[in-house]
Amino acid sequence: MKKAIPGLCLLVMTVLSTYAQTPTPANFTKEEQEVVNLSKDKWQWMADKNIDKLAALFHDKAKFVHMSGTWKKDEELEIIKSGTIWYKKATIHDTAVEIIGKTAIVWNRITLESEVRGSDAKIEFTVTEVYQKEGKNWKMLALTFSSVRDTHVIKH
Repeated sequence: MKKAIPGLCLLVMTVLSTYAQTPTPANFTKEEQEVVNLSKDKWQWMADKNIDKLAALFHDKAKFVHMSGTWKKDEELEIIKSGTIWYKKATIHDTAVEIIGKTAIVWNRITLESEVRGSDAKIEFTVTEVYQKEGKNWKMLALTFSSVRDTHVIKH
């Protein structure tokens, strides 16, 4: 019995430390989680320069607001394809989502690691994404980057 107690304590400590490092998921509805997953997938598609999936996601009238300008769908896709801006990795720290009718708004606080015109950048942003439900699919209408401090908090 004395030998089992240290092993049991070690097991409990391991489980608790693993649980403590796991971020707690927000309580999203099924529809909200669908949009959150789509937003997360979008970051990976941008990193992978997957123009086909992004072209299907972006609404034809979508607008993109960056630190250096605002442009439309075709320009955003060309920028991604050419590598003018390479969204290497978006680490998502927090996400909030609201769905109003057929419109979903997603706010992500991220650290974006990118390459912009050949220079590496690592910047904290809150990104606002607006989606509209068309049939069974969500289409992105807008994506806006807002530069913030790493202490910025999204109000839920």
